[in-house]
Amino acid sequence: MKIFKYALAVVAAMGCAAFGAYLYSRVSTQQTTMPTAVPASFNGQLGQFTAQSYAPTDFTAAAEASVNAVVHVKILQETRTRSYGYTDPIYEFFFGPRQQQQQQSEPQLKGSGSGVIISSDGYIVTNNHVIEEADKIEVVLNDRRTYTATLIGTDPTTDIALIKIDETDLSTLQFGNSDAMKVGEWVLAVGNPFNLTSTVTAGIISAKSRQMGIINNAQNMGIEAFIQTDAAVNPGNSGGALVNTRGELIGINTAIASTTGAYSGYSFAVPSNIVQKVAQDLKEYGEVQRALLGVTISNVTPEMQSRLGLQKLEGVAVMGVADGGAAKEAGILVDDVITSVDDEAVNTVPELQEKIGRKRPGESVKITLIRSGKTQQYVVTLRNIRGTTGVVTLADDEKFLGATLEAVSQSELQKLSLRNGIRVAKLNDGKLKQSGVREGFIITKANRIPVASVKDFEQIVATASEGLFLSGMYPNGKTAYYAINLEE
Repeated sequence: MKIFKYALAVVAAMGCAAFGAYLYSRVSTQQTTMPTAVPASFNGQLGQFTAQSYAPTDFTAAAEASVNAVVHVKILQETRTRSYGYTDPIYEFFFGPRQQQQQQSEPQLKGSGSGVIISSDGYIVTNNHVIEEADKIEVVLNDRRTYTATLIGTDPTTDIALIKIDETDLSTLQFGNSDAMKVGEWVLAVGNPFNLTSTVTAGIISAKSRQMGIINNAQNMGIEAFIQTDAAVNPGNSGGALVNTRGELIGINTAIASTTGAYSGYSFAVPSNIVQKVAQDLKEYGEVQRALLGVTISNVTPEMQSRLGLQKLEGVAVMGVADGGAAKEAGILVDDVITSVDDEAVNTVPELQEKIGRKRPGESVKITLIRSGKTQQYVVTLRNIRGTTGVVTLADDEKFLGATLEAVSQSELQKLSLRNGIRVAKLNDGKLKQSGVREGFIITKANRIPVASVKDFEQIVATASEGLFLSGMYPNGKTAYYAINLEE
């Protein structure tokens, strides 16, 4: 018995020493190198365990590569105050109250987030929700240089926006391959939480292709395939970088899972392979070229597995096929179960959405599916929202709708008691004229989404699958509503 107690004491002491060494490797700022392989084994009646290697926990190189390429994005909004001037009771008795005057003050800080410099000439990726209500966007670099940014474009369906500052020779982050990242790998979150600039936190990838239901629009076109991590992310981190241990950008931090609004365990990032495609489209075309398969889909359930005769729960079930869409043209049918895209397995709706979302209209993909228990393959040429294979530009939309749109002055909006809107400045032959819209109509909502700029309207049109429902007002104060069929 004494020998047994002694053995336990030795084992406990060795365990404490090993645990202390592990803690030291996590927090020490002196240790700069770590062995990449440590043999460890346990032999006994319970089995055998062998660990060949583990990732280094020294993140200094990745952090140094990131902090100068992650910027502080400040959102400024113009505020207006009412001035009544001098009040004269006798004047008001005869002539009524004096007309209120509007005074515009300097833009005020209304919020902030983060952004990532992706090119040395000043292109910066951030979240759409960070900048969507900005009248002015201010960018502060890690060395405290400050710039006013230009909005290049936004994509609400992925919550990504592209802005630009007028500068050269900037530090950048290179895109990494988010597909290559594995659950359990170390990552860093770099951003500006609570206005604390250049903050770096570490964690691991907890899950991939996570769907949270936070990117919603009227057409249900949001793409959610988040990288989930346990790296601490708080308000202000939105738009910041998620990087791997090599200092490569593998995601844009976008959301947290929290009941309090502060970090409570998990955060979510848009994968870099989606971010890179969206940024390229916004830079080249001003809007995202959304490729569509033309199907409605669902995760496979146990009931579907039994009904469709599947050997196991796998793939994504086709619940509907759009007329004139890419899938129908290729021969895909309802109740087909898609198992891979370009030989990459898909087992959930987000995985399929992510892989198709990286493509442009006109590109072809190889779809592998199960039909009646047999595996089949189809080559599908993806189409755009208009059902064609070309790119969609603003000029195409204006020609398609037959309208020239313009901003409405604040004074006119206030006169009509409107908070937002854009004007139909000129009408030619097109969908709007066919639906009864007249020149001068101020569009305040499209598909129940407030429209504050022409860009807002473009985004709604780009994601509208079948039609538009417009709400608004004419300059004489008359409200009007129009239903517009977008199908050719």
